Amino acid sequence: MSIVPIVNTRMYSVAPTAAADWRTVLSWVLLQADLDWPFVEVPPPAPIAELWARGDLGLAMMCGLPYGRRVAAGQAPTLVAAPVPSPPRYQHRPVYMTDFVVAAVSRHRTLEDTFGGTVGYTLADSLSGGVAPLHHLSRLRTASRDRPLYAGAVGDLVHARGVIEAIDDGRIDVGPLDGYAHDLLRKHDPWLAAKVRTVATTDPLPIPPLVATAPLTEDQLARLREALLAAHEAPVLHDAMARLLLERFVVPGPEDYAPLAALSRADTPAFEDL
Repeated sequence: MSIVPIVNTRMYSVAPTAAADWRTVLSWVLLQADLDWPFVEVPPPAPIAELWARGDLGLAMMCGLPYGRRVAAGQAPTLVAAPVPSPPRYQHRPVYMTDFVVAAVSRHRTLEDTFGGTVGYTLADSLSGGVAPLHHLSRLRTASRDRPLYAGAVGDLVHARGVIEAIDDGRIDVGPLDGYAHDLLRKHDPWLAAKVRTVATTDPLPIPPLVATAPLTEDQLARLREALLAAHEAPVLHDAMARLLLERFVVPGPEDYAPLAALSRADTPAFEDL
């Protein structure tokens, strides 16, 4: 039996309205590419790693960390395209960053102000919510510092909403948000986003790409990419693209994500050991 590729938009469906806009954009892409693929939802609390482990993905966003690891292992999924967010901080590039956030009413004004409190993270194997902020913090843990950066750490917060809820509940003092997800929350759920504010931001890294794990023909891949590259020029998608803060799609190379595998292997302490 042949595999029917599926489409999934979980990674940046930060609110129902965002999910609807992603479906609008990718439905148009599939129509232009003459591909009749179903949308399949894999909502939380199902681990997102289970989604990425599937062999029938036709078009789904994958965190750059597992993608980079597979590139290094010679088992990379097909790299279809990558989104380019429209806010100025992305500088017209397919990158993103991690925002360190605290409660909007917190006395903290800098990341260093949060030292001695409790830090949170989404998942240890998440790039934006785990590895990138850990590397940023580890650089601040100098040899001259005679005590840990934080008194405690809370993990398994899963996603941006989990981090904001943990801050709002007082379980953590500071936590990481995927920068693009954070920007989308400001657009689609401003009430939730207003509960936190940013005190520091990491350096930019390659943004999660759209990938396929199902076997695609060269013609299918070409049509899919052609449609994605044309999406920003389609008048019917103007409003949805604007609400997704999406400037356009581009086709990066696998080598753009390969360095992320090295980042995950770097010798850094765990959050609990900072």
